Formats: sequence, C-alpha cells, structure tokens
Amino acid sequence: MSVFFVVIILVYPLGNYFFHFLFSGTMEDNRFIPLCLGLLLLFLFLRPVNGDVSYSIPEELKRGSVIGNIATDLGLNLGRLSARKARIDPEDDNVHHCGINLNTGDLIVRERIDREGLCGKKASCVLKQELVLENPLELHRISIRVADINDNSPHFIEDSFKFEIRESAVKGALFLLGEAHDADIGENAVQGYNLQQNDNFKLNVNRKPGGQKYCELVLDKELDREDKKDMMLLLTAYDGGSPPRSGTVGIHVIVLDANDNAPVFSQAVYKATLPENSPPDTLVTTVSASDADEGINSEIIFALRISDDDSKLVFALHPKTGEVRVAGVVDYEKVSLYEMQISAKDGLGLVSYSTLIIDVTDVNDNAPVISIKSLTEPVAEDAPPGTEMGIIHVQDRDSEQNGEVRCSIQQDVPFKLVPSIKNYYSLVTSGQLDRELVSHYNITIGASDRGSPPLSSRKSLGLSVADINDNPPVFQQESYSAYVSENNKAGSALCRVSARDPDWRQNGTVIYSLLAGAEVNGVPASSYVAVDGDTGEVRAVGSLDYEDLRSFRVHVVARDKGSPPLSSNVSVSVWIRDVNDNSPQILYPAPDGDSSVTELVPKAAQGGSLVSKVIAVDADSGQNARLSYHIVKSTDPGLFTVGLHSGEIRTRRDISESDGMRQNLMVAVKDNGQPPLSATCSVYFLLSDNLSELPPELKDVSSQEREKNSKVTFYLLVALVSVSTFFLTFMVAVLAVSFCRRRKPRLLLDGALAVPGAYLPPNYADVDGTATLRSAYNYDAYLTTGSRTSDFNFVRSYDDDALPADRTLTKNPGSFDDGLCDSFDPLEVGSLCQIFTFALFCPHIYY
Repeated sequence: MSVFFVVIILVYPLGNYFFHFLFSGTMEDNRFIPLCLGLLLLFLFLRPVNGDVSYSIPEELKRGSVIGNIATDLGLNLGRLSARKARIDPEDDNVHHCGINLNTGDLIVRERIDREGLCGKKASCVLKQELVLENPLELHRISIRVADINDNSPHFIEDSFKFEIRESAVKGALFLLGEAHDADIGENAVQGYNLQQNDNFKLNVNRKPGGQKYCELVLDKELDREDKKDMMLLLTAYDGGSPPRSGTVGIHVIVLDANDNAPVFSQAVYKATLPENSPPDTLVTTVSASDADEGINSEIIFALRISDDDSKLVFALHPKTGEVRVAGVVDYEKVSLYEMQISAKDGLGLVSYSTLIIDVTDVNDNAPVISIKSLTEPVAEDAPPGTEMGIIHVQDRDSEQNGEVRCSIQQDVPFKLVPSIKNYYSLVTSGQLDRELVSHYNITIGASDRGSPPLSSRKSLGLSVADINDNPPVFQQESYSAYVSENNKAGSALCRVSARDPDWRQNGTVIYSLLAGAEVNGVPASSYVAVDGDTGEVRAVGSLDYEDLRSFRVHVVARDKGSPPLSSNVSVSVWIRDVNDNSPQILYPAPDGDSSVTELVPKAAQGGSLVSKVIAVDADSGQNARLSYHIVKSTDPGLFTVGLHSGEIRTRRDISESDGMRQNLMVAVKDNGQPPLSATCSVYFLLSDNLSELPPELKDVSSQEREKNSKVTFYLLVALVSVSTFFLTFMVAVLAVSFCRRRKPRLLLDGALAVPGAYLPPNYADVDGTATLRSAYNYDAYLTTGSRTSDFNFVRSYDDDALPADRTLTKNPGSFDDGLCDSFDPLEVGSLCQIFTFALFCPHIYY
C-alpha cells in the first residue's frame, strides 16, 4: 500500500500539469507527456485485488486476447490441463467472459468485457472467475481487475435546459443545471464544464459528497426583459481521457416577471425501503414541498430526474401529489439500491431539488439452481466406496440465509454428495455396487435454501453400472444323470447341461467343455462323450457296450468369456442299459458237437439219475441272462430230460436192455431277452457197464492217446536226466508237491478212453474217472455275469455206490502217491519242477 500512496503523490501533480496543457495549449515543452502517461498506467495497474491469482486488463479487449498464462502463474502441469478437464467458470453470473487455452495455458477473453456493464460507477471493478480442475477436484479463484478506458462521452439527461427567470432575480442567483453523466470512472469521467461566453451568466462548478462534479448557472448580471426576453446558451462537459471526450446541451433562458420564492422540500434526502418483487402501483414514499408565493407562483410540479434508463421504468412520481409508486419489476438481484433526484418547480419556473434513496430488500424468490459440471459414466461395479463420479454445482442468487443451500440425494442409493469448495459437491460412491442386482441408477438430487418459506429444486441424472466378470457360471442342477441303451448310434444325445451366468455380454456368455485330463477306466473321457460348447448337449462319441462298461462319470466345465474367465463344473453320470445282444455261450459240453466227449451211463441207472449237465453262460444281465434249457432232438425222446433252468440231464425212467447203447441229445439254451437268443449243443451217452463193450471207434481213440503218451514219455526221460544234475533240496520237493496237489485231477479211462479236459466247464469236479456225473453229487449255484461271481463250483463227492460193482475205473483218495500220480497228465506238464516231481514220486508212469 505504501507503493500505492507514493504513486499517487507522484502522479497527481503530473496529471494536473498534463490536463492543463491539454486544454490550455500553453505548454511549450512536450517531453513530459510520455512520463505522465506511463505513471498513469502504472497507477491503474498497481491496484491490489484478492484471489489465488490476479490480472489487470483494460476493458473492451478483443475476443481471443490473452490475459495471462494461468498455467505458469499457478504452477500447473500444462500437459494435464486437458486430462483434468480444466475450465473457467464465472463466480457471480452465468456469462463466461474468460476461457482457457488447454494447449498453451493462456487465459483468454471469450466475451466482451464492459467495465460499465459489470461494475457501473464502482471505483474498483474486479471480475471474479474460477479455474476448476478435476481428478482431483481443485479450484483456483482468479481476480481480473478491469481498468477503465475512455470509451464513453459525457452526456446530459435532458435534451435541453429551459429556465424561466424573473427579471427581478438578483445578481448571484443560482440555477441548478445538474451534472453530466459519463459511464467511465476516474480520469475518464466528467472532469469539468464550460459555458458559452455571454453577458449575463457564468458557470459555477461544485462537487457532491461522492465526488461528482455538477454545475450551476449563476446570474452574473441582472436581466432586463425589455432588453432581451430570452437567450440560448451552450453548456459543454468534458472528461479527462486521452483523447478527451465531451458532450453539450443547450440552455434556453426565458426572462419572466419577478417570482422571488422557490419551492422548499420538507426533507433534503428521502429514504425508503422496498421489498423486491413488490407489485406495480405499490406506494414507496411521498415527497412534499412548499412555496411561500401565492397564486400561480405557489403551484408546485414534481418530477423525477433519473440518469439510469432502467430506473425510469421501475418507479413513477405523481406530479401533483408527490407519491412515488412502483411502475415496473423490482429485482434485488439486478439492482439493490436506487438513488434518484426529485425536482419541485413552481408555476413561474423556480426549481428546488431533493434526493430519494430507495433500498431494495431481498426476498426468497430464487430457487437453487443445480448444474452437473462433470459426470463419469458408467461406473464399474467394483468401484470402491468413495470413488468420485461427478461434480455438482448449486447456486442461489438470493443473499444471506435466502442464498444458503443444502444439497442431498433423495433416494436410498449407494451414492452420496460430499461438500467440496463453495457450493461444489462431489458425487461419490458410498457402498458396494452390483450390476447383477441394479444395472442403472436414476439419482435425484435435491437442493433447498434456508429462506422463509424455503425454496427447493431437483435434478435427476442417470448413472449406469459397468459389468465386471465377478460371477462364475452356475449349473441348474447339482449333478446330471443320463440313461442310454447299449449299442447306441455314434453322436446320440445323452443329456443337456445348462449353466447360467448373471454377468453381461462376454462376461455372461457360457461355453461348455469336458474337464481337462478326465479319464474313464484309464481312457480319456473324450473317447466316450463330447459336449457341445454352445448348447451344453452331451453326446456319445461312439457305441457303448453294457458288457464292457455299465456306467461312468464325467465332469463338464462351464466357462464364461470374461477376462479372466470364471468356471464351474458338474458331474454327469451315464448309466448304460443292457439289451439282449449276446447269445448264450455253452461251456460244457463243447458246442461244436465233438463226439469224442461221451458220457458213460451205467445200465443200472434208475429214473431221475443225474447223468450230465449242460453249462452255459450269457454275457448279458437281468432277464437277458436268464437261461432256459430244452431238448430239441433225442435218439430216444422218452429216456432223458433236462432241467429247465439248471441244465441237469437226468434219466426220465430206468434204463432197460432194449435201449440202444448209443444215445444222442441236442440241447438248446435260450435266454429271456426280447427277442430271445439261443445256442445248441450235442450230448453223447454210452449205456454200458463195462468198457470192453465200447464200440471200435472209441477204442481207436484210446490207441491214439497211448501213442501220444509214449512220445511224451521220451521227452520226460530226457528232461529227467537234465534235471538230475541239480541238487534238489527237500524243501523244493515239498513245494513242488504242494503246487501239484492244487492242480485238478484228470479223468482217465483205464487204457481205453480219456475225456479231454478242454471240454469240461470251469471248476467242474471229477466224477470218479468215468467222465460221468454220478447220482450222488453236490454243487453250488451258477450265477450269470451280472453277479459278483461267474464261476460254477462243484464240490467233489466220493460216493462209491454211485456206479455198479463191476466198474473198471478205480481211485484211492487216501493214497498220496496214487492221488498225485492219478492227477498227472503227461500232455499238460508245464515246468521242469513238475517233471521232476512226477519222476521222483511216480516213476511207474514213464514205463
């Protein structure tokens, strides 16, 4: 401030000197003119203003003119201005006078800056702007001092002055001319007046308390109506600008007869208070004046002298009663104080003046205005609480409590408003968002002032929630089961799995596949089934076989197309239904009809005796594996019968002498499937009590067997010589004996007939070497392949009374040597250990 006063002290005398030179034209040395102008400009631009950053500019700059580089002055990152959405907002009104160049950081002029329109007669005119930056929110106040330039000429309100002056007026009488008005201020405002040279009047220039200069017409020489009854004078007002401007008005003086008393107002200054929005014809105040004269000289006429054209439309003065009433719209936000001049003129032209000051009081007539300055949309559903989504600005043009605003969100939504900087609010998230629950929010923002009654406003905005991949696909069932009949066609549908993903678009698009690396019985699951990636339909890759695989389980994976993708899996159990696709398989006797397998039936066998058994199996299960046995052809249909489900062949009656020795049966085995499948076999019987009675063809078979045995004997002798070189311990012999005892005994015919073991069913017990089931027997039930065991086990029986007394085959189970030797078949010796064992304990076999 000390600098400010020093400048005033320096500038003031130089300014007077300059203006004296300008109008008098008597200055001879012009070298001080640049110095004076420089000091004047320095005075204009050194006035202090408040704010984060301040600039001083002259008014009426061209659009696009650079005020200053705000980025440099505030130390902002020039490259971040665009990203942070830098902008200039007006602080007090809605006119954007200034803007910012985001590329250079220059503060530029956008709209015409008229100091007179912004500040009127205020000595200091500061245009307040705000620099708003986002992300994070940052606000800087900018104060721009607008310096006045001499762009307005002085002018008088009246087109001309008319004075009716009595010739009796004395020297020194004053006649108010008022003041010329200049919208400029300071040195650019009205600085003085000049009156045209005349004989009767001179000009008297005075100052009002506010500093404005006004002039009065002073009677310098008495008037003589007989000499001159009227005259025309020219009044000139000039300002102190460079170059100066001026305005003129004419003064018409009419000389009248004497009227020596002017009207007198009851008050020098009238003051009134008026609420804004007062209706038209509202009485503001009443002025009064009196005149000591009589008659026409005492008749007073009131008039308003208003310099502002807008004020002329707001108030009206009754010329007779002096009532001042509302004639237009009174708006506190536009003009809060009116100052007017009232004149009282009597009938012969004497005038006096008074001042009327009207103070307009604010009422709550402006609702808050909500504006969205910035909005980030959509918002990610995983945005944490406190994420800033937008900037809200609320403004109320009223003052004091009428302009204090409270702002809030009206609904129960996961958003809130956080007060920021002077009527700015940040819209932030206040809770966790879930697009699957709510994908779009319609947010209503309400603002209410503190007036009485309060005024409020609302503004709605829409905010969408952006999806993220936060939900894995969920199957509609915990597990799936599929049933398919075996021998299905390749590609046949088994079932359809379905999973739902509540996410959106790619995040909610589900594709299906088999679980990677899944196996079924050691084989990749893809060898059995395939899954349609789009529909989830599970199909069989090939034909399934119930006998090979009855059921299996695979896992189907549902995966979305999000990034990263989410997945879940479900088990699919596939159950294979059996169909009747396997014919019964006959294990005994051989189904090829080999007649060398012949059952020997004693002639003394009685009716009901078990003579043989047909053993068959079926690879199917259930009813498809339930077998039945039927005799389809027989040499003697009445001699034998077969068990329907057991396959046991029994004599239907006692054997008689008339029955043929050789009996043949053809047995058919059927399953219970639909349609049923069957197989047949032939069973041969010899009705004889003595092997010597056998037919010649059976004896030839025995001779061939003996030839085979003699060849094997030679090989066994060679093997015995080789093995004898090794030392065999007793333990090895015991182990060999133990192993040999576990072997099944062979059925041997006494030098005549041998029934090959290949034609016997599994685990089929010996029948005393006769290849015939005896009447007394004991066996377990035979189960199908669908059961846990598929072996038919016969328990050996040693009932010596089952055959006639003259049987030719003998067996002594109590003798270890005989049992071991009887069980030895040279055709089936498989190891050196066996050869040695039998050579040691059964040497008579080889001779």
